[in-house]
Amino acid sequence: MRVMVLVKATADSEAGVMPSRELMAAMGQFNESLVKAGILLAGEGLKPSRCGKRLRFAGQSRTVIDGPFAETKELVAGFWLWQVRSMEEALEWARRCPNPMPSDSDIEIRPLFEAGDFS
Repeated sequence: MRVMVLVKATADSEAGVMPSRELMAAMGQFNESLVKAGILLAGEGLKPSRCGKRLRFAGQSRTVIDGPFAETKELVAGFWLWQVRSMEEALEWARRCPNPMPSDSDIEIRPLFEAGDFS
């Protein structure tokens, strides 16, 4: 099963505060353990929402909305794409993760749709 692991944004990540060297090293070690276990398919950090755009769809209309976006708790600061056997395995790996932010933070894990889900 594939899961998307979403690192939720914080005030610091939206302000563009870069992680400390220590946090970068800890995250690098964690990512390396994911690679060695054959779990990690992809993973990246995202620039603050002020660098992004949203596209609003309303019928045939398309409206572009420039960042930044107001609700920090609803934004994503980074992601991983993991191949795991189960949601329980994904949770086991997520519990090993260093806190990805210098302050309190949240990680969300969501399964991806697979071809068999549409049968």
